[in-house]
Amino acid sequence: MMRRRLLLTADAIGGVWTYALDLAAALIPLGWEAVVALLGPAADAGQRAAAARAGVKLVDTGLPLDWLAADAAEARRTAAALGRLARRERVDLVQVNQPALAGCDAGVPVIAAIHSCVATWWAAVRSGPLPDGFGWQAALTRDGLAAADAVVTPTAAFAGAVRAAYGVAAHVVANGRRPAGTPPRPMTDTVLTAGRLWDEGKDTATLDRAAGRLAVPFLAAGPLVGPQGDVFTPGNLHALGRLDAGGLAARLAARPVFASAAVYEPFGLAVLEAAQAGCALVLSDIATHRELWDGAAVFVRPGDDAGFATAIARLIGDAAARRAAGTRAAERAARFTAGAMADGMAAVYRAASGHPVVARGPARAAA
Repeated sequence: MMRRRLLLTADAIGGVWTYALDLAAALIPLGWEAVVALLGPAADAGQRAAAARAGVKLVDTGLPLDWLAADAAEARRTAAALGRLARRERVDLVQVNQPALAGCDAGVPVIAAIHSCVATWWAAVRSGPLPDGFGWQAALTRDGLAAADAVVTPTAAFAGAVRAAYGVAAHVVANGRRPAGTPPRPMTDTVLTAGRLWDEGKDTATLDRAAGRLAVPFLAAGPLVGPQGDVFTPGNLHALGRLDAGGLAARLAARPVFASAAVYEPFGLAVLEAAQAGCALVLSDIATHRELWDGAAVFVRPGDDAGFATAIARLIGDAAARRAAGTRAAERAARFTAGAMADGMAAVYRAASGHPVVARGPARAAA
């Protein structure tokens, strides 16, 4: 099989890391080998080991993420450095998961996969015009999307938000996840949420209030402090801190009721992981959740802590209904595989390239 090389950007902070490794591993059977360019904070030992298991070359660039850059000039320097890295690695295509960096002058087609951005976050979480500190980030994202050879979003709902914010059409390729493979454990009467607990878009505050209405433990996995100093202090949730993939899978194996009150969620990998484990889902009634999980979850009006508590308590009190809800979630989750995601992205790559790509040699495992 002819091998093609892909430069794929990632960060070690959130779901893009998981997305990038799953995509890179699933692309290998399709003839792609990935060089993962890590932006932002360095990878820890566990993440480096995960990259090696995925069969990718990890380059810890030390470059800042676009949304953690000091200003537009620093973000542009990062884009230029990515272009140089692409040429040095002799890749056939670049996929940036931070669209502000798509104007990287790599000399090959560039795909911009947009997983979130400040403009769409602001439209969902706040109101009024973007503050000055966000304006240059949104402008860079608009420029990057315009420069890209193709734009990809993980849901049609988010594609609509991107079009509204930037006037750009996008291909929709749903995210996928390799199942954890952790054997199920006896079902426990607990509730779990997971993600960036500090992010207002996740609306952890609604779940914290709901937890105060429940008689069972409500656990929360994820960081309470964001990289820019945002802090969430729970009053009723039992904070577990940041869990690695194995730690979260072990919690999900007990099939707690999984809840997400997000008001901004372009996809939601944590929801997918919970569904793969057979957890009953209680989700905020937003467009993304409806698109992905309609018929396989219980929906509650955003911000309605009493509604979340009522829906959760009903499932906790009816084991048969809870098992049935978990089965429906698992059946739906089977649509969102890493292989299906890789097939979709490979089709976008082929269309963007417009011609057969010359092989670069045999695939190489991660250093």
